[in-house]
Amino acid sequence: MQIDTSIVNKLIDNQITITGAESLTAGMFQSTIGGVPGVSAIFYGGFVTYSNEAKAKLLSIPMEVIDEYGVVSEQVAIWMAKQSKQIMNVDVGVSFTGVAGPDSLEGQPAGTVFIGLDFKGNQFAKEFHFSGSRQEVREQSVQAALKMIENEYSK
Repeated sequence: MQIDTSIVNKLIDNQITITGAESLTAGMFQSTIGGVPGVSAIFYGGFVTYSNEAKAKLLSIPMEVIDEYGVVSEQVAIWMAKQSKQIMNVDVGVSFTGVAGPDSLEGQPAGTVFIGLDFKGNQFAKEFHFSGSRQEVREQSVQAALKMIENEYSK
């Protein structure tokens, strides 16, 4: 799958800084934007928080939030985006949490993904239901996040 990274060039051109907090994508988003020439001007680093403990420790998400809503949730996706943005002191925080498969998690079927965004004063998450292999679900997640950023950028 060819992932469209054109929004990253717009962020670079406008010096809009970005970070990521990834669970199911395990660094794929950060690796993808890292492939764009000049991205080091706006991307300083990010987080791969696969376990609940890593989310709590690295992103300071209260375990009560994780326990109440589950990691495959809108609430945790928003927390991940918000906390990563704040910790890295950047303009955009994007997060990924969900189930790449093949098995379900927390009663959610494979392909269920929540992508969080903290950008331009808006904090929200969207729920997606992707199909395909683990890799395809992860790639679709990265593409969806880039589209979400593009949509917010264009407002």
